[in-house]
Amino acid sequence: MSESCSTPQTQPQPTPQNPQSRQKLVAEVAIIGGGAGGLAASIALARSLRSVIVIDAGSPRNAPSAHAHNVLGHEGINPLELVAKGRREAEAYGVQFVDGSVISAHNSAQATESLNFVLETSVATTIEAKRIIIATGLTDVLPDIPGLADGWGETVLHCPYCHGYEVRGQNIGIIGTTAISYHQAMMFSQLSDRVTFLRHTAPAPDEAQGKMLETLGISYVDATVEAVERSATATGLTQGGTATSLTLRINGPDMTFDALAVGPYFRANGEIFEQLGGVVVDHPTGLGSSIPAEANGATDVPGVWAVGNSTDIVAMVVASAASGVMVGAQVNAELIMSSVSQLAVS
Repeated sequence: MSESCSTPQTQPQPTPQNPQSRQKLVAEVAIIGGGAGGLAASIALARSLRSVIVIDAGSPRNAPSAHAHNVLGHEGINPLELVAKGRREAEAYGVQFVDGSVISAHNSAQATESLNFVLETSVATTIEAKRIIIATGLTDVLPDIPGLADGWGETVLHCPYCHGYEVRGQNIGIIGTTAISYHQAMMFSQLSDRVTFLRHTAPAPDEAQGKMLETLGISYVDATVEAVERSATATGLTQGGTATSLTLRINGPDMTFDALAVGPYFRANGEIFEQLGGVVVDHPTGLGSSIPAEANGATDVPGVWAVGNSTDIVAMVVASAASGVMVGAQVNAELIMSSVSQLAVS
């Protein structure tokens, strides 16, 4: 947060090492994470006249990508621009932002009855709130293949709906990591008739998977990928500029592709949820982990809710934003019902 113009420049600034100088903020709802889900929740709450603080470190999951797709009305928008627009909209409704990360969180018995949660941040700000919304998303954990991560979000992809159109018709290599990789190959075969499945660490295809590969014309290579090397080329379909050729070193002859698809492990950023007493669980598919939550976003930790990729590993940008709107509305209603209950008791 910016300093007030009337603040003397000689005033000591808060530091994490000096708890006495920490700034304290109070809100009805604290939202941890300022991506599509967190921002949408903040706006829904602020439009219901709730006081809201969003804590965000400024490192969205889709930052490596130059474009976000399937975003109605904003097709192809830069993800960072989308977040910036959303933040401006939230600020217009009075949402406060703390540019940092939450380093600790607990349900404080010392706080008043209406202020249950205390968050300590990396920027020497303490936040007290009645309710918490976890919007910390997930981390894409890629296979440990040298050079693979260099093209993540550009020529190394995982979702045919997010970026598949941009590599349509190209020579696409699918790096197998789990049995679900065969499904991934099937989806990319709709976008190109030049798809090759490299088994890598995926299990050998069963009868149905082998039949699928054969029927869809997907080439199969039983090899382990040892490294990915990138080089500029003048050929290939591009969105402008120079194309990139990806050469895979395998236990066999090297292979070259225009783009690669791989299934990462979708690890929920659930450390703060765990500090609040929650348990992050393995996703039923085995593809990652997530914060367990009801359809309305409520977790089994009273007063704590979850939105977007924190709880749904396959949610795209619009789906995350939709969950944020829904959860924001649910939290507002829950706060109203809670105040009615408290009045009835008193």
